[in-house]
Amino acid sequence: MSDLRYADGGAAHVGSPAGPAEGDGPDGTGASGDGQRSVALSGVGVSPGHVIGPVARMAPPIAEPDAAPRPGTAEAATEHARFTAARDAVAAELTRRAEAAGDGTAGEVLGALAMMATDPTLDGDVATALADTQDSVERATWLAAGRIADQLAGLGGYLAERAGDVRDVGNRIVAELRGVPAPGLPTPGHPYVLVADDLAPADTATLDPETVLAIVTEGGGQQSHTAILARALGIPAVVAAPAAGQLADGTEVYVNGVHGEVVARPDAGHRDRVAAWSLVSRRLARFSGAATLADGRPVTLLANVGGPEDAAAAARLGARGVGLFRTEFCFLGNTEEPTFDEQLRAYREVLAQFPGGTAVVRTLDAGSDKPLPFVTTGREANPALGVRGFRTAERDPGVLRRQLHALAAAAAGTDTQLKVMAPMVTTVAEAAGFRELCAEAGITTSGVMIEVPAAALDAEALLRTVDFVSIGTNDLTQYTMAADREHGALSAFHDPWQPAVLRLVRHVAEAGGTVRGDDPTGAGVGVCGEAAADPALAVVLVGLGVTSLSMTARALPTVAAVLASVTEAEAARLARACVGAPDAQTARATARDALPVLTELGL
Repeated sequence: MSDLRYADGGAAHVGSPAGPAEGDGPDGTGASGDGQRSVALSGVGVSPGHVIGPVARMAPPIAEPDAAPRPGTAEAATEHARFTAARDAVAAELTRRAEAAGDGTAGEVLGALAMMATDPTLDGDVATALADTQDSVERATWLAAGRIADQLAGLGGYLAERAGDVRDVGNRIVAELRGVPAPGLPTPGHPYVLVADDLAPADTATLDPETVLAIVTEGGGQQSHTAILARALGIPAVVAAPAAGQLADGTEVYVNGVHGEVVARPDAGHRDRVAAWSLVSRRLARFSGAATLADGRPVTLLANVGGPEDAAAAARLGARGVGLFRTEFCFLGNTEEPTFDEQLRAYREVLAQFPGGTAVVRTLDAGSDKPLPFVTTGREANPALGVRGFRTAERDPGVLRRQLHALAAAAAGTDTQLKVMAPMVTTVAEAAGFRELCAEAGITTSGVMIEVPAAALDAEALLRTVDFVSIGTNDLTQYTMAADREHGALSAFHDPWQPAVLRLVRHVAEAGGTVRGDDPTGAGVGVCGEAAADPALAVVLVGLGVTSLSMTARALPTVAAVLASVTEAEAARLARACVGAPDAQTARATARDALPVLTELGL
């Protein structure tokens, strides 16, 4: 059954004529102003917001080269030289765009794609195909990129997510070989709602919020490049909407990035929601950086950043500090360890954005979803359960030692409070070892990430070893539920509202309270995963006893507004109800029903 329906529930097709149903009219009850019924389709909302605009569709992707053999006079060596020239041109263009984008998320994505273009595996596969077959260089490139992508998809996890990146790079090289432009974002000359099968990483990385009003894709998921960058840019987005393919260019649509709703031929009610969202957005833009519950209890809200550019943007949005500085994002394009001076410069630029504030820095979280050639050793059979995070230091502690010394030097002479934490810590012995390395470098406040159930269950012992912990909800959910965070078919399991995950968070928070005692400055328990950016879940986390929340900077005002609507006692009661829920859906619904402010804010 199609998921394209009239707003009043009947089946529909965007292209079919539809007069007003009995009782419909321009008053927001199911018909647009021209008398035609509104038509709705559903997907997954991944970035909040309410907008109306005309559809502009992505151009179709590069077509697969046909299987016709290359001319007999075309030698394999000559064809391979053509491939090398095209590959180098694509890599140079991606590098240029990465440098222009700076050190934020867009620059990181483009830099990683540039590296993929020159990957020796792709080069070798194309050379082999040209030598062994009579395929054209375009087809050899297409097939080689496809084979590598299929291999990555079979490995699962982060590597499976990178399969689309490899195909994108292959498409760009084929386009270069043909002398035609690579597929890109449409340019209709006015702001638009972007509709696509899915977005290639290089296109997603260059989205302009002034031009792209919203994004609707047939594919994708909550952890895709599209979702992550849409949230970072504040662009409403709906993914996994199969019927989006039926939306034609120029069709006016309403997009609800909260609930995953897209409506063709929106009515007056939809326009009212857009107007209300605009008013709320302007009000929230006055966010001061502080957050308190309704009874005056303060809650620390911090920003997640990946580098100096992200930090500057977070400061402009009102953030008073950093709760998660993902240091590896500064160096994802590096094949060699960055020098002390390179690290010092990057760290100083981030700390400088928050004078008098706090900066919680995560040491290099290499491995699994973020391979770094100078830290990791290559592919693993199960990278999510392999040598990643702090575990890489067991093989080569020098990289971590040098990073800690650079961090200590960056904080020297500033009034920014530096806190440093290690990722993927499982045992008390690991925590003690990290604390000693920090002390050796002159770092006085050390902590660890809580990302695996073993660490959550042993939280009290960990908190008696280090100064604080921060819960990474993405990985904690993945490992608790045994569900790959990138696997779309398991998305129901990978949900931080799962009561089992909430119970682990409660256990960690209670351990913090036990160790902290009456000292409000001791044994902090933070949350820095994506869950903290969900305003309803933020209330529950505070009710469970979490002392600080860190999230994408654009979510800070909304979370602060929702927290301000409840007292500490109300948050605690709601948290107990959610922990006792039979499933994630019930827990989420319980929280939303208890928070009418969400409706007031258009959430």
